[in-house]
Amino acid sequence: MREDFMRGVFEKPVGSGVWWINYYVDGKRRREKVGKKDLANKLYQKRRGDIVSGRKLPELRDSKSLRFSELIDDALEYVADHKDFRSYVSKAGIVREALGKKLANELTPQEIERWLRSHCKTPATANRYKAFISLCYREGVHNGKVTINPARLVRHRREGSGRLRFLTRDEYVRLYKVIERKFPEHLAEFIISVNTGMRLSEQYSLTWSQVHLDRRTVDLIETKNGSARTVHLNDDSTSAFESLRRKGQKATDPIFVKQGPRFDTRSWFVPSLEEAEIEDYVWHSNRHTFCSWLAMAGASIKEIQELAGHKTITMSARYSHLSPEHRLSVIDRISSRPSE
Repeated sequence: MREDFMRGVFEKPVGSGVWWINYYVDGKRRREKVGKKDLANKLYQKRRGDIVSGRKLPELRDSKSLRFSELIDDALEYVADHKDFRSYVSKAGIVREALGKKLANELTPQEIERWLRSHCKTPATANRYKAFISLCYREGVHNGKVTINPARLVRHRREGSGRLRFLTRDEYVRLYKVIERKFPEHLAEFIISVNTGMRLSEQYSLTWSQVHLDRRTVDLIETKNGSARTVHLNDDSTSAFESLRRKGQKATDPIFVKQGPRFDTRSWFVPSLEEAEIEDYVWHSNRHTFCSWLAMAGASIKEIQELAGHKTITMSARYSHLSPEHRLSVIDRISSRPSE
């Protein structure tokens, strides 16, 4: 295997900020468009090492005819088992209609920026679509179909803290009664979610070996932030778990049984919200309810962090806000009148 390195890393066009690598294998010239200079340097060194050691290099497809739509298909295949697969499918349909016919190797960061600006009303939405487009290109690079990811050069938009929607006690009672009447088989799931603050993936992956009703704890091994934690149960969540116990169950049995390929709370939770006349609320908001109720009960930010499993205390500090009624009660405590 022969190599002849000439202008191994170069910028084209000059001043564009787009860097390429150039090398020879068995007398044949190969060029790859990379993007940032530091990434081009790293890839060039990797290709040199692969050539010297005789490792097989990835097949470079003729990307002149590769449409971005094909990268979308590959990304959907990659996330087929993801719990938010339906959300990916929704984004894929919108992105495909706007950008799917474009050549994958010609889609520029500027074009992506312009589309995000015209399509997305909020920074959070823009960041979610940017992340999806980036996923498509990452899979394309992994599969050897493209060599660059233009979405990486798209600026991340700063998101506001937004409103952390949580249930008032009155809303909780209304929603509880609707679920109890219309979907009684799901009532325990709702109670556990609100009273433990577990994420959907944490709650619905539980087996009975993780639940210790005698100690009133749940052991979470795999969590979003990568750290195991112990969830503490109150009277309501303990009773909810007890109601799910069935004779003959093994420690390795899942607590919640799937009705299909994945857990779907929307089919019963959304209709319940509508009948209870509760707006701007989703399943994940149960976690906000848990943290907000803790704050109202006087829990410190550190306690909220530990109980909710937040990686940073900044996440927990968002719950220092309280309902108007609770704030008023706190203000009333400093009210005093001079004695007559």
